[in-house]
Amino acid sequence: MAVVPVQEQVGESRQGIFWDLLRNPKFTGGTVVFMTIVLVALIGSFFVEPAQRRSGAYPVRTPPGEVALLGTNSLGQNIAVQLTEAIPNSVQVGLIAALVGTLLGAFIGFISGYFGGWVDAVLRVIIDVFLSVPSLLFLILIAALVRGLGVTAMALIIGIFAWPSPARQVRAQVLSLKERGFVQVARLSGMGGIEIVVRELMPHMLQWLGANFVNAFIAAVLAESGLSILGLGPQREMTLGMMIYWSLNYSAVFQNLWWWWMTPVATLMLLFLSLYLIHIGFDEVSNPRLRAEG
Repeated sequence: MAVVPVQEQVGESRQGIFWDLLRNPKFTGGTVVFMTIVLVALIGSFFVEPAQRRSGAYPVRTPPGEVALLGTNSLGQNIAVQLTEAIPNSVQVGLIAALVGTLLGAFIGFISGYFGGWVDAVLRVIIDVFLSVPSLLFLILIAALVRGLGVTAMALIIGIFAWPSPARQVRAQVLSLKERGFVQVARLSGMGGIEIVVRELMPHMLQWLGANFVNAFIAAVLAESGLSILGLGPQREMTLGMMIYWSLNYSAVFQNLWWWWMTPVATLMLLFLSLYLIHIGFDEVSNPRLRAEG
């Protein structure tokens, strides 16, 4: 009986997972909603001049209607126009922070789990220290000390604090995977440690890393929104969190300007819902126990 190489098995399994994701209603539904939000904002931005996002060219405190699709604020700024900047910036924060946190955590987890010994001992201590540190407190401290942060800088700071959890979980998976037969065969064939990690271990973790990326994306957008509402966000750029901050700063709630604060809140809720559905879809496809129950 012919033996199928491990790499071919992984490739076939990866294609099967891809089609399973497309057939998963939660994943496809969440992806459609997420892409719709982003595409509407990007397409709208092509019809908006950068100066329009800051200028008060509209009547002030106008409810949604003919003058402005989603109304205007106390400064005469169009809420719909602001969304064309806020949504891409919030998504950018999520993408950068999730990418930094997932890649850094995966790298440390793979190195710690596979090589073991003193390398694992040192990295495990570092991981445990960062996990015990209240990351939100440090994010608030850094954002308060370093004023004038931009969207990219804030995303990088959030991402730097997002790696310990994936690092610990990747390490635990690698400790199990490195004892399996295909890794022993790879060692006997003359592969080095780094080559085994890249060619043999990483393909088995891609599904989990994808689910973790989406989860980190949600956490990053939530962290940015929380910091912005506290007044520690990117003051010179608009995000969904900053839209909420400015509406609270100008007492939109007390002035009954519900469209000013409700629009970014509803957009955030829809964004979180779409990402949550994507995450659940990933989990249902990649988790054998959930697949068996389905």
